[in-house]
Amino acid sequence: MIRIALIHDWLTGMRGGEYVLDAIAEIYPQAELFTLLYVPGKIAPHLTTLKRHTSWLQKVPQAEMRYRHFLPWMPGMIEGFDLSGYDLILSSSHCVAKGIRKPKNSVHVSYVHAPMRYMWDRYEEYFGPGRSSLLVRLAAQTLRKRLQKWDQQVSNPDRIDHMIANSQFIAQQILTHYHRPAQVIFPFADLNRFRQPRQPGKNYLMVTAFAPYKRIDLALEAFNRLQLPLLIVGSGPEEKRLKKKSRSNITFLGPLSNAAVADLYSKCKAFIFPGIEDFGISPVEAMAAGAPVIALREGGVAETVTEETGIFFHPQTAEALIEAVEKFERGTVILSEKNCRQRAAQFSRERFQKEYQQAVRDAWIAAGKHPDLLPEVILSHLHR
Repeated sequence: MIRIALIHDWLTGMRGGEYVLDAIAEIYPQAELFTLLYVPGKIAPHLTTLKRHTSWLQKVPQAEMRYRHFLPWMPGMIEGFDLSGYDLILSSSHCVAKGIRKPKNSVHVSYVHAPMRYMWDRYEEYFGPGRSSLLVRLAAQTLRKRLQKWDQQVSNPDRIDHMIANSQFIAQQILTHYHRPAQVIFPFADLNRFRQPRQPGKNYLMVTAFAPYKRIDLALEAFNRLQLPLLIVGSGPEEKRLKKKSRSNITFLGPLSNAAVADLYSKCKAFIFPGIEDFGISPVEAMAAGAPVIALREGGVAETVTEETGIFFHPQTAEALIEAVEKFERGTVILSEKNCRQRAAQFSRERFQKEYQQAVRDAWIAAGKHPDLLPEVILSHLHR
C-alpha cells in the first residue's frame, strides 16, 4: 500500500481550510498528518484519528496564541519535515504548507486556499500604517521579498505536480504570483446545519473573524450611519478597536456555537459581507439558511452569490454599502429563500470530495503512476 502524507499549515481551530482538510482526510483515512502546530480539543474527529507529526513550534510555550509571530521561521519548519518513503503528498495551504520538500518519485497535489496572504495581496491590510506597530512593520518590510522569493521557488512544478485553487479569484493569483495554471475546486458548506425554517427578523448579520481584510470597520461605518441593527458574531485581535467605533445599534455577540450561528442565519434580515475573500464560506452558509447576501463584488463571493441570491456593491466604501442596504430596505430587489437554498446546495461536501478525488487520481496517472496503486474510498459510503 502506498504511503500518504497530509500537510496543513497549523491546526488551532476549525475554519474553512480545516474543514477542507477534514474532508480530504475522510477520503484518505490511512494518511499521516504533518502540521506546524496542533491544538488538542479544537479539531474535527477525522483529523484526531490520524498519526500526527508536528514541528518544534509545538514545544514553544503559549504557541497557540503566539504562532503568527514565528512566520519568518515557518518556511524552515515546513521544509524540515522528512517525507522520505511517502508516495503521495496532499497539502492544504494558505501560508507555507505547500513548501514541503517532496521526495523523489512522489506526487504532490496542493490545494491552495490562498498564496501567502501576509506577504502578497494582503500585505497592507496586515502591516500598513495603523495596522501594526512600527517595529512589526519594519520587520515585515525586511522579510517580505525573502518570503515572496521562497514562496515562488517552492511553487515550481518540481515541488508541486498539480495545483488546485479554491476559486477562480485564487487561480488568477496563482497565475500572477507563481506563473502556473490551477484547477478550481470550490470548498463546501455543511448544508445539514441549515435546515430550520426561515424566519427573517429586523437584524442584519455578520459572521467573521476580526482580521483587517474582513473590513468590519467598513460595515460599522455604514451601519452607524444607517442606524439599522447589526449583529456581529466572532472574535479576534481587532475586537477592542472595532467596538470603540460602534454605536448602540451594533451588537458584538462573540464566538457562538454552530447551532446558535445557524439560528442567527435563519432569522437575519440579510447577511453582510464587505471584505475581499479567497472564497468566503459564510455567504454560502447564509444562502443555505435561505438568507440573502449583501456583498462586495470582488473575490470568491462573486463566484458563489448571484443576482438571484444577493445584492452586490462596489467600490469598497461605506457609501456603496449604504446604497446597497437601502436598496434592499426599499424592496427594489426581491431575493427568494428558495433561490438562496438552491444556490447553496451546489456547494456540498459530497461534490467537493468527488472532484478532489478525481483531481488526485488524474495527477497520479499524469505522473506515470499505476492507477490501481492509488487507494480510493467509495464516496457514497461516507455520507450514509
